[in-house]
Amino acid sequence: MTELPAFYDDLEGCLAEAWRRLEEGAAHQSGFHAPALATIGRDGAPRLRTVVLRGVDRAARTLRVHCDARSDKAAEIAADPRVALHAYDAKAKLQVRIEGAARLHGQDAVARAAWTASRPMSRICYGTIPGPGTPLPAGGAYALPQDEAAAEAGFSEFRVVVLTAARLEFLYLARQGHRRASFTWDGAGASATWLAP
Repeated sequence: MTELPAFYDDLEGCLAEAWRRLEEGAAHQSGFHAPALATIGRDGAPRLRTVVLRGVDRAARTLRVHCDARSDKAAEIAADPRVALHAYDAKAKLQVRIEGAARLHGQDAVARAAWTASRPMSRICYGTIPGPGTPLPAGGAYALPQDEAAAEAGFSEFRVVVLTAARLEFLYLARQGHRRASFTWDGAGASATWLAP
């Protein structure tokens, strides 16, 4: 029989494990590196896409991803900051779902720090012409920056998305019985409860 993890029947332990896995994802060390981010489309319908988790601040309950200012994602967050994030690590048998509000940072200190910390190959994407989602006559009918100076010009399109968690759901799958927990933060404080899986 598989040994159960220490967090199995410990609410605080489940929350700590969720944040630990998210931190590892931001450091490219877990299956949480490429979660899915949901926004509300301008037509009111949900929109979902895979993003790269770039940073996690457990104390502030924030997660950081990047996007292009010309993308639907940026426009949707600007119009309605309510977002959800879903991460699943099949090897660890862990799912984390987060709901909260996102804030866009562009051409400010937050964006500059993230831009500087990004690899040059990541920066190139923000200088692509035309912008994300533009219809093309052929698959390769777009232009990438050809040098570092041109890539640097892409900073004007670079946005940092900072999601502040208002709710986090944790699910651990185990043969002995799954464990699901919910954690919420609001003006009244924090609360935690077990949920039926």
